[in-house]
Parts: sequence; C-alpha cells; structure tokens
Amino acid sequence: MTMKKIAAALIATIALPLGGCVIQEGDTYTSAAAPAPGAPETGTSEAATEPRAKNVILFIGDGMGISTITAARIYAGQQRGQTGEEYVLPFETFDNVALVKTYNVNAQVPDSAGTATAMHSGSKTNIGFLGVGPEASRGSCAGALAHPLPLLGEEVKERGLALGIVSTARITHATPASVYARSPDRNWEDDAAIPEDQRGQGCSDIAAQLIRADWDVALGGGSAPFYGTEVGGRRTQTDANLPADWVLRTDGSFVRTAAQLESAPLDVPVFGLFSPSHMTYTAQREEESEEPTLTDMTRQAISRLSRDPDGYYLMVESGRIDHGHHMGQAGLALEETVEFARAIQYAIDNTDPEETLILVTADHSHVFTIAGYPRRGNDILGLVVPPSGDISNTEEPTPANDGQPYTTLGYANGPGAIATDADRPTPETGIEARQQSAVPLYSETHAGEDVALYAQGPGADKARGVIEQNVIYDIIRSAFGWEQREDIASNPSGN
Repeated sequence: MTMKKIAAALIATIALPLGGCVIQEGDTYTSAAAPAPGAPETGTSEAATEPRAKNVILFIGDGMGISTITAARIYAGQQRGQTGEEYVLPFETFDNVALVKTYNVNAQVPDSAGTATAMHSGSKTNIGFLGVGPEASRGSCAGALAHPLPLLGEEVKERGLALGIVSTARITHATPASVYARSPDRNWEDDAAIPEDQRGQGCSDIAAQLIRADWDVALGGGSAPFYGTEVGGRRTQTDANLPADWVLRTDGSFVRTAAQLESAPLDVPVFGLFSPSHMTYTAQREEESEEPTLTDMTRQAISRLSRDPDGYYLMVESGRIDHGHHMGQAGLALEETVEFARAIQYAIDNTDPEETLILVTADHSHVFTIAGYPRRGNDILGLVVPPSGDISNTEEPTPANDGQPYTTLGYANGPGAIATDADRPTPETGIEARQQSAVPLYSETHAGEDVALYAQGPGADKARGVIEQNVIYDIIRSAFGWEQREDIASNPSGN
C-alpha cells in the first residue's frame, strides 16, 4: 500500500449529505450515493488481493481507557494469585494496535453518543448526537431530519448480512443505539422524553426506532422505554407494549431471562431485555440472578449470527465499566472489564481468525489514575504500601502530608471528593469502595486522552498509528471489502 493511501486512511472523515437526494422512509434514511444492495464491488487490483472478513465483531468497553485496561490487567492477575502486573488480557495479544482520538466536533472531552456515532457512521459529530451530523442543533427534530448520517447497521442488513447488538447497558443507551438510531438528543430513549414542541415533526424515540429496525439479535437491559406506565414503563401510551409489536412484525422471540434466551429458537430473530434499566453490575450479581452475563449474551449472539452464510456484524458493549467510573467506584468498573475480557476470549476461541475481524476499543476514557509508588503486587484496590527494600523499609501504608494513607486508584473529580473544611478520612478499600477524588462532582467525568484499538483478523493491519475515531468505520467497511462511500467527505473536525 502506498504512503498516499495510508495517509488517506488515517485522515478522519465526516459525513455530509450530498446535494443530491436523501430519501426518508419513516425514520430510515438512505443516501442516493450509497451502493445498491448486492451491487458488484469496485476497487483496485491491489484491494482485491487484500484479505476480506466474512464477519466483524466490534467490542466497545464504554469508558475503558488505558488506565482502566492497566488496572484491570493487574486486578485479573491478582484474582489468579499472581502479583498482577505481568498478566495479559486476551485482547492484549493482538498484533495490531492503534491510538484513537476521541474528541467530538464541539467537545474536547466527548460523550458516548458522539463517539459511538463516529464508529458507526464514519463521521464525527456533536456531543449527545446519534446518527445526526454536527450541523443540527441539540434537541432539534428538524435538524436531525435535515442532517442524517449513514448507519453501519442499516448497510449491514442492506448487503444481506446478519446484525447483532449486545450491551449490559440499556439497549436504547447511546452506544448500542448508534448502530440503528438517529436522534438529535441521546436522551430521547422513549417518546415521553421528547419535548412537547418537538413531537409530531417526524422524529421517533430510540426505542421505537429499534422496534422498526432490521436486525437479528438485540440483547441488553432497559425494558422501561418499551412499555407504558401501566406496566412500569415510560411511554406516553399507558398500555404500550413495543416488544409485542415487534414479535407480531417479525415472528421473532422476545425473552426476559437467561433461561428463555437459551431455549429460544435459533432460526428466528431474538430480542432480549433483562432488566428495567441497565443490567446488574457483575460484582453485585446474586447467584440466582436470571440475567445472562455479557459472556452469555456474546455466546448466544455469535452462535445465532454465524448461521447466516453471508456473514455478520456484531457490536458488543460493556456499558457498565463507564457507570462504575462515574460513581467513583473503580472496583465495579474493573470487575466489568474482567467480564468484558471473558466475552472477548469467548469470541477469540469460537471464531475463525481467517474470516472474522475482531476489534476491541473504547469510546472514551475516564479521569482515573494509578499512582503513589505502590510495591509490586500491591492490592490494586488497596492502600499504597511502598516497595519492599525501599528506603522507607516499612510494611505500613505510605502516609500523605495529612498523615492519612491513600489508595493506588483515584479520580481527578467525582463524588469521592472531601469537603475543604473537613479532615480527609482513611480511604475505603475493596470491590465496592468509592475512591477519593480531587474535585467534587455529583458524577465523575469522562477524560479526553486517546484510547486504544486492538485488532485481529482480516483487515486488522489497518489498526496502527494514531487515528481519528471515525476511521474505525472505514476499517470495518474495508475489511468487508466494501467500496469507499462517496458521500463521506474528508473533514474530521467538522469545520
């Protein structure tokens, strides 16, 4: 590949509808420049010789920044009786790694809607937007209709592949919704969330869009946006039952428990909602829980999607890594990351690396730190104890200037901050401890540094260098052997 082509692949893109036709069919948008389903592929002879993927799996650890990966590596190793630092997570064995720039068009530090849209549309956009270009205004239905972006999920189905969406968050939450939905506000998960002055203008809530979309597997949390208030939901129609509507339309299986998922027919689509909101943290699961684990859902998705002879695209999100960090509880986030790694290991063990591209990344990072000169093998969730043989020559935790010990893990901001007029207490430790932070905030925030992209399989060699986040979309389409979209312009910043 020439240096010119490599440079072109690393230039991020942002989708702008052409002056030509954009066709609206309900809430589905297609560009006139998009290839027709089944159209013959075009490209150079060089491109024709590159390996092609039959399947692509994109694993997104929501909020899984580099520091989270490092801490989870140590945590997982210590669970196995090791010191931890030497442990290797499954995806860390992949040969191809890139750093990914995560900013949104209008935000230095991004949110999950803008970042997930970049990966599933080939375009960076504004914070809070799903499948909508940055020209729109936040919360404007008219803007959303005027500036739709391509959706990878739609193209996957147009080209005859199977499509799967898995998340431990609500299935209408930002990252899973980026596969199938367009909204000028990520919070429009149900129709009651759409402001009165924006209703009746042609925009649908995210739950309704999922019900009308074409897919084969959708598994996650968040049943409330699909039901009316009579059954504990949030929709304006009190007796609404969108899952029942979906079953009538598709003849698919709707499931509410892990056991029902296991017994659902393999030859029809399956829709699973396993909790009213986000699924239970792995660290807080009861033994008798009826929720499937992320590994369970990944296994089910792969076994079902792999029945399609034309291949599949699967997005798997560990959504609650992010939530643990927002709460300032690193142990919850690390346990979610370990379960995420199990799901990735399952995919590695149960797919053919010659035909399946596996990508592992994060949408953004968190203001999460590992610090303080702890000794090798120090409990990653514990207090800092200095290295043995160090000049301090002590087995006691290292004191800070206030005389109190401190933990290896901490946050730059969040709910763990100490009031300025109060003495700092001894920090909590353990799996559900809340780490101390510097700046008091109700919820800890995202961070703006680059995240990692790990890749294995056909097309994985394009994961290298420092890339814009929307290039992940190009890597996926290139791995499938699809021609470059003509309706994508080179303009990563949105200017």
